[in-house]
Amino acid sequence: MLLDTASLYFRAYFGVPDSVRAPDGTPVNAVRGLLDFIDRLVRDHRPDHLVACMDADWRPHWRVELIPSYKAHRVAEERPAGPDEEEVPDTLSPQVPVIEAVLDALGIARVGVPGYEADDVIGTYTARATGPVDIVTGDRDLYQLVDDARGVRVLYPVKGVGTLNLVDEAALREKYGVDGGGYADLALLRGDPSDGLPGVPGVGEKTAAKLLAEFGDLAGIQAAVDDPRAKLTPTQRKRLTEAGPYLAVAPKVVRVADDVPLPDTGTALPHGPRDAEALDALAARWGLGGSLQRLLTTLTA
Repeated sequence: MLLDTASLYFRAYFGVPDSVRAPDGTPVNAVRGLLDFIDRLVRDHRPDHLVACMDADWRPHWRVELIPSYKAHRVAEERPAGPDEEEVPDTLSPQVPVIEAVLDALGIARVGVPGYEADDVIGTYTARATGPVDIVTGDRDLYQLVDDARGVRVLYPVKGVGTLNLVDEAALREKYGVDGGGYADLALLRGDPSDGLPGVPGVGEKTAAKLLAEFGDLAGIQAAVDDPRAKLTPTQRKRLTEAGPYLAVAPKVVRVADDVPLPDTGTALPHGPRDAEALDALAARWGLGGSLQRLLTTLTA
């Protein structure tokens, strides 16, 4: 089970009231909400391995070089050295180090790799997996990894993690008309304002799905643009031709990496805390109460 950790703690932050606070009054709604999420996921799905995948760089320079608008609207401060600072709610930022410390004390693998997003870490673990993989994320970008033959599916939270949409290839075909392998092409053609991806002007989700159904994949569509016999309307041909420079670089930006240099980290689900003393101190300092106790009970069961 691979957790898109930032996606989940953002959901916890907005889903759990900020009246949930530490003894000193500091909000810990994202911390406790994430612990509740993990508890429910482990109880319901019983993974053998669990990795909290992190954004060591939420806006990698190599992606920005190809498409400068990539996540540009979410930059709080540009930094010449190191990752740009992301716009994050004031009361969420201080909770992230607490989340990291609690995961470490629990012994839950926490993996981020410099120069890469959590999506890329997830993509690489998925590529290396020898058995089924559950990816837990509120980000549709990871639908591209869904693969029925390999047992790779996405668990997409609808309301907390009590209600999860199980996304397999049948679900993708029903909603988008593509399978997992085709989702990245659909996404880059359609564009995504939340990630600063312009897409092809005038090509929405339905048109993108029709083009992929007709020509197979992005390469097939691009070949059709150069083939006067291909069944493209003059408007489509014009728009796709004009979007050529974008389509040349978008695949590398949109497709998650599968060759990240992962650290040699044990990923087995822990059955007790790695550092009980540190965990007790964190529980007392931050008032983690029932959320932490429930997860500990689940892990040791």
